[in-house]
Amino acid sequence: MRATATPPGISTDTGTGTGTDTGTEPEAEPGAELRPDQILARRLRPLQVGVALQNMLLWVPVEKMFMTQIGFDAAAIGLVAAVYAAVAPVLEVPFGILADRWSRTGMVILATLALAASSLVGGLSSTPATYVGSAVLLGVFFALNSGTVESIVYDTVVEETGAGDGYERWIGRMHVVEAAALVASAILGGLLAAFASARVTYFATVPLIAAAALAFGRCREPRLHRRAERVTFRRQALATVRVLAADRALRPVVLLTALTAVVAQLVFEFGPLWLVSLHAPAALYGPYWAALVSTGGLGGWLISRTRLDRPPVAIGFGALLVLAAILPTLGHTLPVVIAGQFLVALVAGMTGIRAGRLLHDAVGAQLRAGVTSGAGTLSWLIFLPVSVLFGQLSRGRGVQTAGLLIVLLALAMALLLAHTSRRPRPVADAGPQAAEPTLNAT
Repeated sequence: MRATATPPGISTDTGTGTGTDTGTEPEAEPGAELRPDQILARRLRPLQVGVALQNMLLWVPVEKMFMTQIGFDAAAIGLVAAVYAAVAPVLEVPFGILADRWSRTGMVILATLALAASSLVGGLSSTPATYVGSAVLLGVFFALNSGTVESIVYDTVVEETGAGDGYERWIGRMHVVEAAALVASAILGGLLAAFASARVTYFATVPLIAAAALAFGRCREPRLHRRAERVTFRRQALATVRVLAADRALRPVVLLTALTAVVAQLVFEFGPLWLVSLHAPAALYGPYWAALVSTGGLGGWLISRTRLDRPPVAIGFGALLVLAAILPTLGHTLPVVIAGQFLVALVAGMTGIRAGRLLHDAVGAQLRAGVTSGAGTLSWLIFLPVSVLFGQLSRGRGVQTAGLLIVLLALAMALLLAHTSRRPRPVADAGPQAAEPTLNAT
């Protein structure tokens, strides 16, 4: 609610790995060197393919409808969301540290296999109790996947260009790919549910997710996080926790990252309940979900063209976010509700990329996935009680009243967005050696 091989015949290795690439990026003239953007495109292409396949989740647009078919109500849906929200924070930081020490692509592959298992168990479920198993596996996926793709992209950009200045553009492209896959899966999932059943969408997703694992296996991972002297797991864990807990300059960035994820997750997790309460036709769920998930791609395209590091722009975006969050709480017509949710998801997506850039700039390569996972853990710790409260309020007072929780979180997020706009680089440049002082100081 996510590094590849070198071009044939051209060496771009800087001591970071080897491999071959089978992409179709336009070839340079014979004897000419590829431009940095061409090299980056080639290295990131298998990752883009894997992300696209990983997001072909045909069951997502009809999940709430399927859950109600097997006995869920609004409160029970909130509790299931709390289940995977409880699993993720327990595992997220240890998995993030393991990704820094072992392999980020390896963690992505394990995450993808957990997602395939979650889809299979979901399709086999016939009661709310059995569906909980799917939610647990989904939590494992979120924990394994947290911070890995973003860290791979950032380190690849730094490895090829020497700085992280191109991160927002390249992660934006990754979000475009992700959104395109989600839109396609929303349309296909809605059609498949209409012609077959919602249950079939779960089974049809499994081979697509398995193919994503194969694509990730072709990635050449950047090696910035392995350049410094290797330390014990305990020492690296302490360094990660110290950065998260003791770095005052980083705290607003971590909190903004977490709140952005919470707001987006609430919209994607509970947004369809507005359609249920307003008795929307089943045919609307697919296009609605396609519009909602398209915000990731649209935000990825817009973020490199928007100066969120300028306070007036950041304040304006924050105000837009709060106003958009208010619309579903007041609106009792589908167009108003959908427009509000669309804008909330769009601004949250753009803010998430901005916060990710700040977070990656602030820490070194050896701690990047662990610190990012720590921010993700905080988001789950916030989301866990909020999701339960949202479900209870929805059942007792209606989904419009529960939507006030999103408004309050959006207000806090707007304030943090304005605050962090004044400090585009909160700690230090994230060059190849940035991690070493952090680890050695532990």
